[in-house]
Amino acid sequence: TFIFLACSWLAAHSWAEDNKLSFGFSQSEIIRYHGFPSEEYEVTTEDGYILAVYRIPAGRNSQNTGKKPAVLLHHGVLADSIQWISNLPNNSLGFMLADAGYDVWLGNSRGNTWSLKHKTLKPCQKEFWQFSFDEIGKYDIPAELNFIMNKTGQKHIYYIGHSEGTTAGFVAFSTYPELSQKIKAFFALAPVATITHATSPLLILTQISYKNGFPTQQQYVAQCLHSFILSQHWISAFITLLLCLQSRTDSYSGHYPAGTSIQNAIHCSTHSGLLPVLQTAPPAYKIEEIKIPTAVWSGGQDTVADPKDMARLLPRITNLIYHENFPAWGHLDFLWGLDATEKMYLKIIELLKKYA
Repeated sequence: TFIFLACSWLAAHSWAEDNKLSFGFSQSEIIRYHGFPSEEYEVTTEDGYILAVYRIPAGRNSQNTGKKPAVLLHHGVLADSIQWISNLPNNSLGFMLADAGYDVWLGNSRGNTWSLKHKTLKPCQKEFWQFSFDEIGKYDIPAELNFIMNKTGQKHIYYIGHSEGTTAGFVAFSTYPELSQKIKAFFALAPVATITHATSPLLILTQISYKNGFPTQQQYVAQCLHSFILSQHWISAFITLLLCLQSRTDSYSGHYPAGTSIQNAIHCSTHSGLLPVLQTAPPAYKIEEIKIPTAVWSGGQDTVADPKDMARLLPRITNLIYHENFPAWGHLDFLWGLDATEKMYLKIIELLKKYA
């Protein structure tokens, strides 16, 4: 075990010459490094959280600065929007969409590395961390979408989510029907509505660590750090090696995990987790009432969005326009798999054009 952890630690700290954008680079620096224009905005939610939103308004060396269709991409739990630009431009969905002629917006949920501001609260206060995916769906997603529509003047935009980004989308679009009418299409990558059968090492680690004294919010208050961020690099590498492609470990572990609240982490890691929330009697969130054209991609080896849970979700999606399952894919292959471009990203662009 010690040797494994030591190797993992070394992997997280290896700075390959061809992979210079690992730990410590901001999103704008990463975007500009690859030759894309970048803009940064702060979006304030109805309950006072100030979210960082990044924009890639055009492709590399693009001369077309006119109005482009806007797309909001939203990350999963413990992640941030860097997940969409972690690979090289021809293998990162955020960059590919920009090069394909889309106005790309990268959202960040409250409590991650880039969204640690609030109008009245500070991360040192436990009240700052009293949220879960419910609030992300009810406040963060609507605030970001409305900001984008106001900024661009577009009345309808696309939404792409991964993992908890899909959960928050289900919450937002079922809670606010008027908002859902403004979404051209919903692209759900490894969507999560229940995790009854989830066996992900990350979820297990969350549960075990918490039950055995995983650092509490009060402990992080003393350090003025946000809760549940795994700052030890060897833990970052350990999770990365368990869950995703190992060839770019230094790049991924440099920004992942990006933090969230204990409340959200436990909410998302309890095996009965989302079931009472998204499928109670009567359901708190009625996925069936969402009429947005929805495309779904799932993985046969996904230990978070488990195939059994996926089988329960798909019949609830009223306007399912496309579904593809990749038997060999795990939960993070949708983001970091080097075959994601030909297997999925090109299809996403095709569907974006179809539902323009």
